Amino acid sequence: MPDLGEFEEYLKKIYDSQWLTNNGQFHQQLEKELAEYLQVPYLSLFTNGTLPLITALQALRITGEVITTPYSFVATTHALWWNGIKPVFVDVDPKTGCMDPNKIEAAITPKTTAILPVHVYGNPCDVDAIQDIADKYGLKVIYDAAHAFKVEVKGNGYQSVTGGKDDFVSILNAGDISTLSFHATKVYNTVEGGAMVMHDAKMKKRIDYLKNFGFADEVTVVGPGINSKMDELRAAWGLVNLKQVDKAIAARKHVAEEYRKALREVEGITFFDDMPNVNHNYSYFPVFVDAERYGMTRDELYFKMRAQNVWGRRYFYPLISEFSPYRGLESATRENLPEAYKMADSVICLPMHHELKDEDIQRVIDCIIK
Repeated sequence: MPDLGEFEEYLKKIYDSQWLTNNGQFHQQLEKELAEYLQVPYLSLFTNGTLPLITALQALRITGEVITTPYSFVATTHALWWNGIKPVFVDVDPKTGCMDPNKIEAAITPKTTAILPVHVYGNPCDVDAIQDIADKYGLKVIYDAAHAFKVEVKGNGYQSVTGGKDDFVSILNAGDISTLSFHATKVYNTVEGGAMVMHDAKMKKRIDYLKNFGFADEVTVVGPGINSKMDELRAAWGLVNLKQVDKAIAARKHVAEEYRKALREVEGITFFDDMPNVNHNYSYFPVFVDAERYGMTRDELYFKMRAQNVWGRRYFYPLISEFSPYRGLESATRENLPEAYKMADSVICLPMHHELKDEDIQRVIDCIIK
């Protein structure tokens, strides 16, 4: 939550101006400040995190088939469905939860037009390997970066997004377009909201038209757009929250460090460590339960935690490929997605936010250890 007194000052300005939506001053200011903060050239605000995915596919005129991951929130694949595109699932890398680049080429067909990976839990995808494949086959790359706010990578191994091997640069610069979610559960939120990151002014203008019904001016519609603009109240909320997000990330890092320190020697419990050459945002802390070694299944632990009022989340479970709209796809089988199924069947995301106190962290740890 933003500072209430400071947010009220913004509200007074909105009441004085009586400008509630349609590219108001706070909307413009937030776009500018976010682009600077995130080190990206162009950014367009949206009213939630799903609409920029849908709009990105429209803007790049993606059709046919798109290679994507089943290990994500269902909005990733729903965006394809809403555009009449067939999702083709490939398996994930168990070291990160992200799309395994080694599985992509085998899934490409003459109908493939794009790749839609996800930076899962804020872990950066192997963007160089994915870009090499996209360039080889003439495919677009759209990153679902809903978890990757402020995630930065060092040049060594990430040449496609960095200016120099010793520089840390935003992972949001990878691919043709990246999309963000500013939902209330994220590291940075505008209550509901989202954004799209693009590389040039021409694409930004096209996106800004598409998110406002396709209007170029009062009497000109240049395409079949949609209404997905962010209003002034949420833009103001976002401006205040932007001032405290660094502190929130630092607090989350402390939570992650405490979890790792306490759980590292627990038999049957594993988790991700920080990746080298990455500045993480600590958006989630997933643990994976090996039932045979731990002594109970993931679901048994999950419900025991809930009985003690410790609310983890089986995130992501079930896999998108198991939901009824997609389970009939030939790529949605357990045989095709063994690593994704293994992760989905064993994951619990532990409580993770910047207001967790040490005693709260210890309660979570005690649930798992005891």
